[in-house]
Amino acid sequence: PTSAQVSVAPHSGRFCYTLDNDLLSTEQRQFYEDNGYLLIKNLVSDEDIERFRKEFTRICKREVKPPGVMIMKDESLRSQFGQSEKVVNKVQDFQEDEELFRYCTLPEVLKYVECFTGPNIMAMHTMLINKLPDSEQQTFLHPMHQDLHYFPFRPAARIVCAWTAMERADQHNGCLVVQPGTHKTALKPHGYPQWEGKTNKLFHGLLEEDEKIPKVHLVMEKGDTVFFHPLLIHGSGINRTSGFRKSISCHFASSECHYIDVKNTTQEHLEKELQEMVSKKYNATSVELKDIWNFRARLVQGKRINL
Repeated sequence: PTSAQVSVAPHSGRFCYTLDNDLLSTEQRQFYEDNGYLLIKNLVSDEDIERFRKEFTRICKREVKPPGVMIMKDESLRSQFGQSEKVVNKVQDFQEDEELFRYCTLPEVLKYVECFTGPNIMAMHTMLINKLPDSEQQTFLHPMHQDLHYFPFRPAARIVCAWTAMERADQHNGCLVVQPGTHKTALKPHGYPQWEGKTNKLFHGLLEEDEKIPKVHLVMEKGDTVFFHPLLIHGSGINRTSGFRKSISCHFASSECHYIDVKNTTQEHLEKELQEMVSKKYNATSVELKDIWNFRARLVQGKRINL
């Protein structure tokens, strides 16, 4: 179910964004080439999702404290709910949590990832998102953005995000929204949108959004997984329900990708912001963007080459 038409052009004879494999059909490859994403139904088991849910609850309650994990909270709710899932919006960088990191090693996920990255696969960025019910005072709307804005490694075509719904995601509880075909565009300037007092730290968005490009709401059931390109423009709406919309995701990259210097690029201000955060948290004096990513990166298949 979508809210805009997506293109499926005739087979061009040349694939830029997928590698030759025995898994994807020609139609699936062409769909990803044209649109920048591919949704696979019922990929992750209910059993695995329940295990991830339990571990998330344990992290919220501070029963486990994985090193390096970043817990993002809505501070305005802490006095009301204390330390619980009703406050935690996101658990990021869970690469040291054995239970959650299992997601990044699931064979059913990696076999699809390999179609985009090749056999040498790094897990680069991990997140469990718990989209809270919304209110007028604060919002967990994520502005339209391109994930490559956050990454100092290339080429973009050998990076892919796997994003799995942990329960039904639709327009009522803030599902993913994508602009098909925008993965073919360049990386655009990002920054904080002009939503006074309503933006989470590091929730950067496009500074200029083309409203004419059609948007598709990705309606997903529990266990459905979407794979998408890091230049695909996407975001998520607000959660208008009383429940919590959970998803788990990882950005994977070929270990043959290489780091780039972001100085004098649109990503330079992001590096400065992250440096300030890391310096504050770890009392580190000199940290480059690639150092932060080196710390996050984990090999999950094949050989570690550059990253």
